[in-house]
Amino acid sequence: MAQGKFKKAKLAAAIQKKQKQKNSVAFTRRANAPIQAKKNKFNENQKIKQVITKNVNKSVEHELRGRATEGNINLSKAQEAVAKHHKSQATTSSATPSLA
Repeated sequence: MAQGKFKKAKLAAAIQKKQKQKNSVAFTRRANAPIQAKKNKFNENQKIKQVITKNVNKSVEHELRGRATEGNINLSKAQEAVAKHHKSQATTSSATPSLA
């Protein structure tokens, strides 16, 4: 036998089984490693928040644009004539009290 080499003695079957169970840990964690967040849960919350903010921003923008263009309605000449006619009828009917 060569000098400096040792024969490895076989361990008993029960001891080998216990060592395999100790070494077969699902994952190893460093002692100073930060705890990882539950990624799926936070992703769901983030997606919901994004959808809500997108819808709110869209509705607010629509409302603001509506208010900005509220006074500036472009009517054709025929539509302006009809609007003027209705406006004059409304003022004459409100000036004369009805006999009811």
